Amino acid sequence: MEQAEKYTRLIKEEAKRLGFMQCGIAAATELTEDAHRLEQWLHQGFQGKMAYMENHFDLRIDPRKLVPGAQSVITLLLNYFPEDQQQAEAPKIAKYAWGKDYHYVIREKLNELLDFINTHIGAVSGRGFVDSAPVLERSWAVRSGLGWVGKNANLISKQTGSFFFIATLICDLQLVYDVPFTTDHCGTCTQCLDACPTGAIVAPTQIDGSKCISYLTIELKDELIPKELEDKMSGWAFGCDICQDVCPWNRFSKAHKEQHFQPLPQVLDLSQKEWEALSENSFRTYFRQSPIARTKWKGMQRNIRAIKSGD
Repeated sequence: MEQAEKYTRLIKEEAKRLGFMQCGIAAATELTEDAHRLEQWLHQGFQGKMAYMENHFDLRIDPRKLVPGAQSVITLLLNYFPEDQQQAEAPKIAKYAWGKDYHYVIREKLNELLDFINTHIGAVSGRGFVDSAPVLERSWAVRSGLGWVGKNANLISKQTGSFFFIATLICDLQLVYDVPFTTDHCGTCTQCLDACPTGAIVAPTQIDGSKCISYLTIELKDELIPKELEDKMSGWAFGCDICQDVCPWNRFSKAHKEQHFQPLPQVLDLSQKEWEALSENSFRTYFRQSPIARTKWKGMQRNIRAIKSGD
């Protein structure tokens, strides 16, 4: 136990040094209750055309199938709340996409953390994940004592709000586990439900992904956004922050210090007309290492047209 405590302290200290705002650890076990909730969500068709959500169900609910012999799930939070603001006439882009693609940034940090463990603790088998593998990050964050899942289905921390990325490192190292977060601090507040223009938050913590503006502007690959939702885009061209912006807990959000997340000038300053006139080559040049590249030039032009027609 003494050794596990020492290893846990070393890992949390290194995570802080790497810039993570919080680090929590849980025992690697099957997520039985979460499996049931995910099954219901898929059954209701809330995944829309995100067919990948239906894949690898068994891997999503059991980290030991992702990393054989896994004993611990380390969950890390990385702040992305910006100091800047977009120009009023700029098409709205979710804050997480203002700088360099977070996948690159976090993967590098996870690799550094794993290297640290191998160097200072001993050889371990481990894999880092950030939003691109079948891992239920929010569930592990709750189990690691980092916060609760709010009515907008985002993980919320009493200290820092919800503008952060969640990353996980699954490894076969035995550590000291944090006390799971068991309380809900949303209370009677319904600001996120009331503010969602498309009605995507169908019930507390229940999101109909097929109506979510983030889904419509990024995941949906159709040539057109459904007409009944096009008029409700509220100026969002890539992602959406409405349900987070209205959350009272985000009054505790503080500006990040991650150099890679400094906003691209184009994100802050390009007007609607400038976006409309943007060539495919310029789009690729500006957003080569940005999350915005995910929707591609064609998708972004579709989104820009949609918010223009919805004005």
